Formats: sequence, C-alpha cells, structure tokens
Amino acid sequence: MSINGNWLRVSPDELEQAKTDLAWAHRLARAERDDNSERWSTTDKAWNGLDFLLDRLDFEIPLVLGAEAFVELPDVEPDSDEMLDFLENLEDDWGYGPPSYLTPVQVAVAASQLAALTEDELIRGVDPQELDRAEIYPGVWERPGELAWVAHYLPGVRSFFAAAAKDGDAVICWLD
Repeated sequence: MSINGNWLRVSPDELEQAKTDLAWAHRLARAERDDNSERWSTTDKAWNGLDFLLDRLDFEIPLVLGAEAFVELPDVEPDSDEMLDFLENLEDDWGYGPPSYLTPVQVAVAASQLAALTEDELIRGVDPQELDRAEIYPGVWERPGELAWVAHYLPGVRSFFAAAAKDGDAVICWLD
C-alpha cells in the first residue's frame, strides 16, 4: 500500500463548512476524486519528494501538507505513544491523519511562486542521496530518473494552483 498526496479545491463557503463538518468535506473529497474532477488533484507517491524539493528552494507556502490545521494535534513527539493513541482515536482521519488546508490567500501566493518555477529548477543541483538521508518517501531515490519523476508532476501542480487562485478557492490537503 502506498501513501498518496491529495488536494481538493473548495470555495471559501465550502471551507467554512469543512471547518465545522470534516465528515462532509471527506465525502465531498471522495466524490470529487471518484469523479476525477478538476477540483481534485494528486501527486501520488511523489508528495514527500515534492515537499522536500520545494522546501529546499525556500518555497513560502507548504502546499503539499497545508499550512492550516482543521484538527489541533497534541504537542508531543510525532512517534510517541501519546501521538499514536491520539491518532488511533481520531474521528477525522482521512488515511494518514487529519487533513489540513491552504486559505485562498495562501493558494494565490503558492500559485504565483509556482508560475515562475520550472521542472529543471525544481531538481537542479539535487543529489538523490539528500532525499535518502532525509528518509523522504517512497525511498527510491538511488534509482535513475526518480527526481525527474517528481518534477514531472510540476506542470499539473502549477495548473491546479493557478486555477484555484483564479477562482479564489482554498485547498484542502491530505494523505491517503
């Protein structure tokens, strides 16, 4: 089983509804994904590599995992028993924890930064061993072409965020 990164474009009104009813938002996300809607997008297993590469470029917005939390996580170590207990009892788990989101303003900033970024710039000067040392999922970085595989998602990511920004949408982010 693999871990996949997902995004769902939502209107500001839908974001407000999601803040009070994450089960509704999860049903909406599944329906949009099942319909292969333009409101949904995925980076498949490349999510962690993309996040690493954007962070390496000091990308301002954490667009892969989101900047805002729907669910307040406890202030404990991620691998601690307390965190595991919390996650086991979490009602709003969308696969690998609760979703997060980007506001319409954050989406617009991300879209602007993405518009100027090329696939070559995303991976230029990157040593695949950096991703191995950082234990970036899916851990296949020693194989030739894996950085290019992550970079090939960039045009779709750019288009998705440009459309969301144009429409004034927020974006819900999650792993499943």
